[in-house]
Amino acid sequence: MGSLLALLVIVLISLLVVRLGTNALVLTGMSEHAAKFQASSAFFGVGFTTAEAEMIMKSSVRRRIVLHLIIAGNIGLTSAMATLIVTLVQGGEKLDVDLWEGLVMLAVGIVIISVLLNMRWVKKPLDHIMKIGLKSAGVVRAMDYDTLLRVEEGFCISEVKLEEGHPWSEKKLGESRPSDVGVVILNIRRQDGSFTGAPDKGCTLHVGDEIMVYGANDAVDKVAKYSVDQLENGDAE
Repeated sequence: MGSLLALLVIVLISLLVVRLGTNALVLTGMSEHAAKFQASSAFFGVGFTTAEAEMIMKSSVRRRIVLHLIIAGNIGLTSAMATLIVTLVQGGEKLDVDLWEGLVMLAVGIVIISVLLNMRWVKKPLDHIMKIGLKSAGVVRAMDYDTLLRVEEGFCISEVKLEEGHPWSEKKLGESRPSDVGVVILNIRRQDGSFTGAPDKGCTLHVGDEIMVYGANDAVDKVAKYSVDQLENGDAE
């Protein structure tokens, strides 16, 4: 019984660590949906490769957060498996009964813990406390785009590099009119390292510029893959 309780405690701590990692990634600018998926993948060692994973590789802060999750996950899972083995083999001659009772109790315990952590009255204050702690500790720089820009399902913030032939290159924003395709340009980083925040319609884009774009997933993807033909076809429609 003691081993089973120890295992449930490990499960609880594991879920709290994943939630902490999720909040840390959210504070770096990732949406909650993407942050939760990446934190869970890192902690449990699933290793999914997604577009959000590329966002992590481009940021040293996000890489550090994910690295800690991977290390914590491997240590936690190893301990949990060791505890599980002890739990299942204890009982000697009553192994079959103990096995099924243990599995049922374990399943019920995990379900209860998961439900509690996802209840709004538990989740909201818990997230608030975690974010305050992360900011106070200086673990991450607070850039909570999820709150400031209302990034929700179907929307994203992404960096797009203007390649040769992109229809927006060598044009002012007043001419290319990004809003016509449903996106907003938040900032521009030039090849020489200069930075322009909240560019106005008189700002000119050049080949090699990295622009931070906000909008619907499809619109942002279209901007990243634009060609002159695509632009002309879009205008024709």
